[in-house]
Amino acid sequence: MFDYQTVFEKYEALVHKVDQAVDRVHAAHPGEVRCRQGCSDCCFAVFDLTLAEAFYLNAHFHWELAESIRETIIERAETADRQAYQIKHRLQRMRQREGKNDSELLQYLAEQRVRCPLLNEDNGCDGYAFRPITCRIYGIPAAIQGTPRICGLTGFQPGLSYPTVNLDRVNEELFDLSRRLLQEAGVEDPEQRLRGMVMPVSEALMTDYDEEFFRLLAKRSLQDAVVTA
Repeated sequence: MFDYQTVFEKYEALVHKVDQAVDRVHAAHPGEVRCRQGCSDCCFAVFDLTLAEAFYLNAHFHWELAESIRETIIERAETADRQAYQIKHRLQRMRQREGKNDSELLQYLAEQRVRCPLLNEDNGCDGYAFRPITCRIYGIPAAIQGTPRICGLTGFQPGLSYPTVNLDRVNEELFDLSRRLLQEAGVEDPEQRLRGMVMPVSEALMTDYDEEFFRLLAKRSLQDAVVTA
């Protein structure tokens, strides 16, 4: 297996930076931030992971959880993945056949609810220590493509000015880490290979990110180069 440790270290540095930003918002707006133990609203949000974050999540899923717990989570992931597929299919129809714009698509996505496979029967997260960045910032104001996003359970008021996490900037860093990951794996033209390569948590957990996975990516990249030439 190639050396992915540097990418993981850079990802953890990004997570640390995000956590610090979240802590500052908590400290400055304790009345508005209403995240609490047992609240699982964010665990039903629909979002995708970049390759680097998906690989990191998958690695810690296998490293830190017992096999019996992993088997239960995979069963839940299969259900969640079917739901995620249906939502993506609907988004594609909305864009291609109904001509919906990005704002309308994001609004539709924000309204969808899929139970995260890491959410256990006690309403806790089985992967809390290595949860994705989207989960970490859910309770505070964030913006994507210039559109503010606020959890409906918070005390933050629409239209007022608050410290806001720029998700576009975070995603740029995540895509950069994904490019580095593919470079380490020997995949040519990683920029091209990464187009559209995002996935829900369910798919990230069910995928085998082994040598064969990255070897196939590298092989496809080489084949594409030959066809182009």
